[in-house]
Amino acid sequence: MIKHLLNARFAGVLLLALLLPTLLSGCARSPVLLESTKASLTPQTELTEVPFYAQTEYQCGPATLAMVLNHQGVGVGLEQLIPQVFLPGRDGSVQPEMLATVRRYQQLAIPIRPTMDALLGHLETGDPVVVMQNLSLPAFPMWHYAVAIGFDLPNETLILRSGEIERHTMSFSRFDATWARSERWGFVVSEPDSLPEGVTARNALEAISAYEEQHGPVATLSSWQAFVERFPAQPLGQFALGNALYADQQPKAAMEAFASATQLDPSMGAAWLNFAILKLQQGQTDTAREALIRAAALDGDWQPRAQQLLDNW
Repeated sequence: MIKHLLNARFAGVLLLALLLPTLLSGCARSPVLLESTKASLTPQTELTEVPFYAQTEYQCGPATLAMVLNHQGVGVGLEQLIPQVFLPGRDGSVQPEMLATVRRYQQLAIPIRPTMDALLGHLETGDPVVVMQNLSLPAFPMWHYAVAIGFDLPNETLILRSGEIERHTMSFSRFDATWARSERWGFVVSEPDSLPEGVTARNALEAISAYEEQHGPVATLSSWQAFVERFPAQPLGQFALGNALYADQQPKAAMEAFASATQLDPSMGAAWLNFAILKLQQGQTDTAREALIRAAALDGDWQPRAQQLLDNW
């Protein structure tokens, strides 16, 4: 029962429920780069090492994934990706299949902030960005995936691997007009044990939680460790790390992570419950009882179990 409780995906499921509806929640606005962004960026950046796969009709999704996955060192061909991503009934690929396919190859797919500043920032740090555009009018969409690989700041142009063009250039304004129609949806790919520069805590949580849903907590341990290192003040990250550590048979480290979660967010009842159960395992009943009292006082799915343990004390 203890193992079952500690491996419960409460926080992960809650996290996905909160985050998934916001995948396309970016607001459209003019492509204005912040002055601080202009001052910090190098004038030109181009990731010439990103491979090119020509995109035939309706197959821009598999082609873009082939480019970014091979750039990551994943040896996968376009023909292997087409049946995993291409949906004939939809005449193309949809976002969930794109992200799930990246995870299938043991890589994180992390959404970026929906701004030109964020997009150019990722390119400068060496991360190509998969972007979704609507190349037609909003009322008659022509959805298209491309890989942004560089920019020319003085000329305000973006460089993409797009369609059958290996080096396609678009003005910032023209690109952003087409990108805004997808609510500026895009993502970067990274190894599970690292996080790209510039990603937000929320987007990283979303990406790692989805990876865990697909591969399990042990396979996601290095991702949560990377997350906690980057965002040490995030209680959900500490809680998820605790679950992964417990699944990896590291109860002492798991208990420390749960304790950190409760310190960062005293209202996180699930962390109090898991912390208490581990203390009970170690025979530290006084500390365990205190933690159970905290868990039982907080509304949530953990509350009945915490109260049951207290009633049977």
